[in-house]
Amino acid sequence: MTKIINKKLKNSSRHWIDRQINDRFVKRAQTEGLRSRSAFKLIELNDKYKFLKNDINLVDLGSAPGGWLQVATKIVKKGKIVGIDIKPIEKVKEVEFILGDFLDELNQKKINLFFNKKVDVVMSDMASNTTGNKDTDSYRTGELCLNAITFAQKMLQEEGFFISKFFMGSVFNEIENSAKKIFKDVVKFKPRSSRKKSPELFIICKNLK
Repeated sequence: MTKIINKKLKNSSRHWIDRQINDRFVKRAQTEGLRSRSAFKLIELNDKYKFLKNDINLVDLGSAPGGWLQVATKIVKKGKIVGIDIKPIEKVKEVEFILGDFLDELNQKKINLFFNKKVDVVMSDMASNTTGNKDTDSYRTGELCLNAITFAQKMLQEEGFFISKFFMGSVFNEIENSAKKIFKDVVKFKPRSSRKKSPELFIICKNLK
């Protein structure tokens, strides 16, 4: 029994390694010094929706390993950036990083004190650890997205942007309905840099009601 399980794990690991080696966005990230291929998703999202600007204040939820922060710092020069994650990351210049849970009230107070006003963008590339069960993965990542929406409602200025990953599944209707209760403009988008077989999409929300 143990040998069979180990063999499955090895095959799964081999598939992941092969996919990484052949992934052009992984190669580009390595060449350009970016910490993750997901950085290109943020670049695409911003090219389309124009939410990153020179003088904005921004919070990045679930920042590890820091790819989205790297992209943000190339554009946001006069504003402030906070990243927060339960996982530590290597320092990103010009970023205030908080090690902890964004739902923790103490951490939310730290963010409020750092900016001392409402922010312009809350963005999240958070996803739960995948289990292989699509419904479970969709639900767990959907819960993160719903919590991020609640956080954004507290933190954003009236014309602010909220951007978050979610996995398409049964929880999407709840995510969309929650977002539409809070924001005037709500759309979803799948970047080209997102793997075709991946159920991930991003919800883009603007203008608090």
